[in-house]
Amino acid sequence: MNHISSPNEPFPSPQALSAATSSHTQGSFTISTRKLPISKSGPIDAMTERLGIPIPEMIFGDNMVSIAHKNGWCLGFDAEGALDAVDKTGGNMLKVAYARDWESTREGTTQKIKEVVKPYDWSYSTTYGGSLQPGSAPFTPTDKTIPIELLKRRDPILFFDEVVLYESELDDNGISVYSAKLRVMEKRMLLLCRLFMRLDNVLVRIRDTRVYVDFDMQEVIREYTAKESPFEDVKRGLMMSGRLPDDVTIGLRDPNVLDPLLKVVEHRTEAVDLSS
Repeated sequence: MNHISSPNEPFPSPQALSAATSSHTQGSFTISTRKLPISKSGPIDAMTERLGIPIPEMIFGDNMVSIAHKNGWCLGFDAEGALDAVDKTGGNMLKVAYARDWESTREGTTQKIKEVVKPYDWSYSTTYGGSLQPGSAPFTPTDKTIPIELLKRRDPILFFDEVVLYESELDDNGISVYSAKLRVMEKRMLLLCRLFMRLDNVLVRIRDTRVYVDFDMQEVIREYTAKESPFEDVKRGLMMSGRLPDDVTIGLRDPNVLDPLLKVVEHRTEAVDLSS
């Protein structure tokens, strides 16, 4: 049991971090995850200062996923890294246009626009693909693809976990959540890190980073795919699929349902060979 006497008290302790971490070693790789409660005000204030932007209301600053090779190579995913990859310049003009579209659907004008048009991407639409530990061999562009057919096989799952890094309800007008899900089999593993952002009446966006590891070949493939479409187009697609109104509402909350309805706006694949 954690006895916290102050919201600013450092939390968690190194012992708590270790106790909350699960690891699995397969071949030359060790896969680790950590899940802890929402960060407290002290760590939140410190992260806000480091990042230079306000952070989401639900931040799991101690959660993480990592894939490490015995040679010291390591790719990690955490909330601070993900938020550090959010646009902080305010240079995305589409963002401003979306904010005004959003405002036009609601009562009130000037003050609300001032609240949403900020010099950072207030939808927290990160382009994060993970953080390489210093000294790790870099990814390079490749024509290789993740072997989906091999992943469809019913191989026994040796290690599975889901980790949420941050979540925002966008002032009760949608959702932006960054989460990770992984499964490890005997010969291979797949990690999916997903940004799901839905701004009601404006836009639906999914940005997926998939990390595939072939344990025998000691090769890691990282695939990034960004998709998005206007909210009304997505809603129309759900309705045309024959869903009842209540099912449309449910579908708008499920990125797996929405993913096929979105248009690809960016795709790239990289790989790194760790066999030598």
